[in-house]
Amino acid sequence: MASAGQEACANPLLLGWVKEWVDLARERNSKGITTYKNAYNALKACPITFNHPSQLQQLKGFGPKLCDRLTDKLQKHCQENGLPMPKRPRQWRIPGLNEENDDDDLQPRPAKKPRARKPYVPTLRSGAYALILGLATLEEDAPVGMTKARLIEVAQPHCDASFTAPSDPTKFYTAWNSMKTLVEKDLVYERGRPSRRYSLSDEGWEVARRIQATADLSSAELSVQQRRQPGEENRDVQREIASATAFPVEIEEDEPLPGPPPPAPPQSCYSNVVADGDSMSDSSGLPNFRPIRLAPGTFTVHLVLDVREVRARTDRDYMQEELTKKGVKPIMRALELGDALWVAKCHDPNFLPRTGSEGDEVVLDWIVERKRLDDLIGSIKDGRFHEQKFRLKRSGVQNVIYIVEEMSMDSMSFQKYEEAVQSAIASTQVVNGYFVKKTQKIDDTIRYLARMTLLLKTRYESKPLFVIPTEVLTAKNFIPLLEHLRQKKPTMGHYISYPAFASIVSKSDMMTLRDVYLKMLMCTKQVTGEKAIEIQKRWKTPYEFVRAYERCGPGEQGKKKKQDLIHAQMGDLVGRKRIARPLSQKIAEIWGGV
Repeated sequence: MASAGQEACANPLLLGWVKEWVDLARERNSKGITTYKNAYNALKACPITFNHPSQLQQLKGFGPKLCDRLTDKLQKHCQENGLPMPKRPRQWRIPGLNEENDDDDLQPRPAKKPRARKPYVPTLRSGAYALILGLATLEEDAPVGMTKARLIEVAQPHCDASFTAPSDPTKFYTAWNSMKTLVEKDLVYERGRPSRRYSLSDEGWEVARRIQATADLSSAELSVQQRRQPGEENRDVQREIASATAFPVEIEEDEPLPGPPPPAPPQSCYSNVVADGDSMSDSSGLPNFRPIRLAPGTFTVHLVLDVREVRARTDRDYMQEELTKKGVKPIMRALELGDALWVAKCHDPNFLPRTGSEGDEVVLDWIVERKRLDDLIGSIKDGRFHEQKFRLKRSGVQNVIYIVEEMSMDSMSFQKYEEAVQSAIASTQVVNGYFVKKTQKIDDTIRYLARMTLLLKTRYESKPLFVIPTEVLTAKNFIPLLEHLRQKKPTMGHYISYPAFASIVSKSDMMTLRDVYLKMLMCTKQVTGEKAIEIQKRWKTPYEFVRAYERCGPGEQGKKKKQDLIHAQMGDLVGRKRIARPLSQKIAEIWGGV
């Protein structure tokens, strides 16, 4: 029944429909309520009877979209009541309604090109994309919306970022912040206090249907698909393995974080598993052995993650929990080298000890070093970057992956070290031959590790593994033995047990006089690994190096000889091994006491 205000209006039917939309917008707390109120008040105060809703565009609050909605309502009303539908007039302006503009109407105006409004399209697998798909699991006419907790649960599988934890620990924004954009665009209704519930508006359902049509997913499929299947996450598995094993072509915070310090790494319990042994002069001294064969089906591939790999000091289990959600449950332990690696874990824990090895895990030829951008800059400044690459090279692992997380940094701080970072990445690829993978945030790193785990499962679990017995290994013969085997049998991989690997790469047992000497030389700025090795070839020990400076003699003439000592022998070398006179003088100041 129409109210008294509607009966007094010249267009009660149209006014009633607008009143319904005002009440609905108020109930849903929609930002469009102001527009509806202006339209309602203008139509209520207008004394002219309109023949067609398109003529309402002269009134405040009425635009083409609202007039089209009223036209649809009127058409439906006429069909239900057997009434003829009024024809749309050619001129929608009624003379005399806005008298101040009537004179202008007499003058011909150039036709304006209608500006096509682009429909809202959220970025694939963004927060807004996932929230719309999550809300689309409701029925379109559902009377009750979805709670935040439930919405996050159904939306998370469709989003690359987390809805609960910021991708950057220095920021506070999560994927849930996209909800503000959806509410502002009137795509989502937000109702209820304090426990809010969310549902799609009519425009939101249009966006959801476009997404479903593009993704070829129906509402029923969306409600069932609560998690992405591992096969979808690993769709390009063969392409990933090819790019990681081939020579890489993709060049893909100094302030400490608050919180308790990370736990100190426990002392290695494997340090005495492999003996030091004697130095190898040639391949004739390499041992002969019969490898231990692990048949397919007797082992499974697992990701081993360093316990010190954390998202933030106050959120230490984030990586482990997110990997588990993706179907990859990592083995957590303090690694002697790298931040992650993969092992083949035997189903029979006593198989390796019975056949001449130890433990129940075999280290595969893949290892990961993860660096946040601020950590990479810090390691370049204090020399850890070169030392870590040196140890990775001596580990014998063929496939080294450097993951660089390009987190946001202060632009001034980054510009200061940008050239050094680019140089370090290029050197890692070209000189060391390591694969560099760039990611934007820790969630991308987690997805990459999950894909790599599934990839390596596919690659290794279907073929036998050959393990070198630990009894024939020493710290000195390990690298020459691996190089000999790879040259002799390039298609047949040879691996070692995890205890043997941990023993070989442990810092305490691997540090020889030559290693210490090279590290001492590299403490001087601009002395790279290549330059240090060339110096060590000419002066075998630190004692010989110091004695060479002493033989230059005292006085001004001796000082000049000391400054030119290295340059005289290495100034003619080509490329990165060459040492110019200024660097020769700097080394003389440190080692020759100039």
